[in-house]
Amino acid sequence: MPQIAFRAPWRVYRFGLVSLMGLMCLMAWVASTQARSLPDFTALVEEHSPAVVKITTQGTVNAGQRTPYGDDVPDIFRDFFERRMPQERDVRAMGSGFVISEDGYILTNNHVVENADNIYVRLNDRREFTAEVIGTDPRSDLALLKVDADDLPYLEFADSDTVKVGEWVLAIGSPFGLDYSVSSGIVSAMGRSIPGPNNDTYVPFIQTDVAINPGNSGGPLFNLDGEVVGINSQIYTRSGGSIGLSFAIPSNLAKEVVAQLKDGGHVQRGWLGVAIQDISRDLALSMGLKKPTGAIVTSMEPDGPAAKSDLRISDIILEYNGRDISSSGDLPPLVGRTKPGKNVSMVVMRRGEKQTIEVEVGLLPDSYGEVAGRQSGGESSSGDPLGLTVEALPDNADEEGVLIRQVARDSVAAEAGLRPGDVISQLGYDTVSSVEQYRSLVRDLPNDKPVAVRFLRQGQPAFTTLTLK
Repeated sequence: MPQIAFRAPWRVYRFGLVSLMGLMCLMAWVASTQARSLPDFTALVEEHSPAVVKITTQGTVNAGQRTPYGDDVPDIFRDFFERRMPQERDVRAMGSGFVISEDGYILTNNHVVENADNIYVRLNDRREFTAEVIGTDPRSDLALLKVDADDLPYLEFADSDTVKVGEWVLAIGSPFGLDYSVSSGIVSAMGRSIPGPNNDTYVPFIQTDVAINPGNSGGPLFNLDGEVVGINSQIYTRSGGSIGLSFAIPSNLAKEVVAQLKDGGHVQRGWLGVAIQDISRDLALSMGLKKPTGAIVTSMEPDGPAAKSDLRISDIILEYNGRDISSSGDLPPLVGRTKPGKNVSMVVMRRGEKQTIEVEVGLLPDSYGEVAGRQSGGESSSGDPLGLTVEALPDNADEEGVLIRQVARDSVAAEAGLRPGDVISQLGYDTVSSVEQYRSLVRDLPNDKPVAVRFLRQGQPAFTTLTLK
């Protein structure tokens, strides 16, 4: 027994030692395998960094007419102050870019060269050139430059439609002026919709977690084959530096913009002349959809392409030219990339049934007129089951509807987000043309079922839903 008692612990100890050694070997093998599976960017950087450039600009901007003391300076003193204040100030900017052809065409962001009087481009081999602007496109935040040089190293574009979430990407640029810095990460999402300078969404951004900082703007985003899949343009940040949310312009869009800038110095985009919004769960239910998908038409330009077609307000656009529309942000990039004058088909949901309509895409205007405000007047109605007090619009109003004068606290309308001053133009599928019709429609509203409501707030149309209990 003593002999057995002595040997048993030793066997256990020996077994544990062997197991520990086996575990350590396994962990070492796993680490080695993972290390071998990570991409090696050294060859990519050595081969393609010579085509990346650093861009610096000089320019002037109007300092404005305001004095440092605000608008309360008496007129007798205002001229005294303004004559002594500089009306212009020098500005300098810095960014990145890359050569796209051996004869000196360079692509960068529009915001890098905006307001620039002089643009300087420096290559990796320390050569420096003065660049001219061939054309800019603020809507996509792209600018095409040209330098007087030949036989330059240049980069090739990839097909950005083949980019997958999770794949490795790499950026080269000059963050904070630190030339030719390299950072890597993965694609986090595709088709991100971010409003542009005119509150439009014509760029379906590639989102990555690559460390992008001020100075990286306009630089290339590479795939593992050394091709450009995007142009780094924006970051989301609270500190001014990278927090892992960066956005790049897809290469396919950039190629189309470059071709138009080369040809005419500006970009033409398709236009439907509609305002749209996303579909909520309740709105989808009220419109006969099984899930919230598509983009609902909230208004149309009177003389726009959509108004000349069979498209109607409250139609839900589900497909555009064979491409699915999952949300309102999917539609503008597709329309913008459509050649003006082309006929396209759209699948819409109307009164619970799918229909296919044809529309001739127009040319996007450079500017838009503002919708005139409305004044109230005329007959009114007292509080109703929705908790609203409404009145008729004046005869010269641009659209039909009724004006909300009061919203009862804790009412159905208040829960739906309606406010005094909103104009209700549609209940369910029916257009509201008068106070009497509004009352009739409210009386016929179903209980415990969401109903779509189209309304205008400060001239801007939108949809919401309300449910009578």
